[in-house]
Amino acid sequence: MAMLWKFMRAAKYSKTALPPKVKLRGIPTHSRYSSSKSVPSDFAASAPCSNTVELLGKTYPQDDFSNVTEKILSKVGKNLHNRKHHPLWLIKEQVKDHFYKHYIGRRGTPLFSVYDGLSPVVTVQQNFDSLLIPENHASRRKEDNYYLNRDHMLRAHTSAHQWDLIHSGLDAFLAVGDVYRRDTIDNTHYPVFHQMEGVRLFSCHELFSNVKGGEGLQLFEQGHRTARKQECHTMEAVRLVEFNLKQVLTKLMTHIFGDGLQVRWVDCCFPFTHPSFEMEINFQGEWMEVLGCGVMEQQLVNSAGAQDKIGWAFGLGLERLAMILYDIPDIRLFWSEDERFLKQFIGPHIWQKIKFQPFSRYPPLINDISFWLPSETYSENDFYDLVRTIGGDLIEKVVLVDEFAHPKTKKVSHCYRIVYRHPERTLTQDEVHRIHQAIEESAVRELGVEGRF
Repeated sequence: MAMLWKFMRAAKYSKTALPPKVKLRGIPTHSRYSSSKSVPSDFAASAPCSNTVELLGKTYPQDDFSNVTEKILSKVGKNLHNRKHHPLWLIKEQVKDHFYKHYIGRRGTPLFSVYDGLSPVVTVQQNFDSLLIPENHASRRKEDNYYLNRDHMLRAHTSAHQWDLIHSGLDAFLAVGDVYRRDTIDNTHYPVFHQMEGVRLFSCHELFSNVKGGEGLQLFEQGHRTARKQECHTMEAVRLVEFNLKQVLTKLMTHIFGDGLQVRWVDCCFPFTHPSFEMEINFQGEWMEVLGCGVMEQQLVNSAGAQDKIGWAFGLGLERLAMILYDIPDIRLFWSEDERFLKQFIGPHIWQKIKFQPFSRYPPLINDISFWLPSETYSENDFYDLVRTIGGDLIEKVVLVDEFAHPKTKKVSHCYRIVYRHPERTLTQDEVHRIHQAIEESAVRELGVEGRF
């Protein structure tokens, strides 16, 4: 199950070459970020002439929905969650180990199957339609997602695989992978992060077999939808599914973080679970959201071919867990190739206690950028994506520090503060100035803003 949509989200000197299986073959002229004009020549990647994207061995034609950038494409196939001794791999393996040891099937084998190699390229139908997300739902917006074209996209959540895995006959599984969302820029948000999906379905016998007098209880009824249950579920079934879900997740978090962990549940609303909850844990005196979960929408379960079962789903962010567990302060560090970072997570076993030791803290360089917004629709995520495309991982944070409406013209001005910091060396004023100037010029050219530089 996907986390809430608010959940956590190149210059010449830092440009990452596309891996062999990722090839960008031009960008159509109607794309918001054409690599041939989004940045000055010193910062632009080369752009061939055709209007297709070749990704993971397949070719996708581009259209008016295409908005994926070379910077994002360069991350596809990295699969940090499968890189041995990487902190995301450690978290994934810890969760797997917990589920394998504590949930055993009738034949003595692990109850939960694990899928961590599913392609991040999915159809719009998989990412939204199969999850019952309405066509006009805000989560589908181009401003929030990376589309290859109108029919294909980089998955925005591991929930994109729910329907297919249930339809294949699975009742209990974990799905792990990289997910892609356009979002704000700070130390806890990155356009690529990693999720783990968990799903468990129950038959009537499985849910009620250990309940005293459970022989007469049923999963379904013809009722009414309320804040606590779907119209087709009995209250007894919902209560037991909720109890099992919260018990499973509390045990998991306690196993990872220790017995002193405090857990609380917050009611919320997801588009394809009902009722739904956020799980928060108390870490160092602060309550932090770590995952979202809930009772699966029965319509989704039914359409996937499991009409006689009821289930729960959860989605957790691996970066969020790793940052808490290992005290990692900046999400960009997960993409570091610096041995001073990577070697800290090499140990004899996955449960070894590790506390990240920062290397030299290089000073930030701060520059502001102000401009009048265009009269047509403007999206902050468009600006964030442009900044990330040009500045890459040298951009530590972008903050809207001032918004001003002219009393006569009614034009609106935004002022953003951009914090530049390299995680592995000291930046110079000259190189930051060149990047900042490239951002200014691209904002005017690509977003139609009027500069106040």
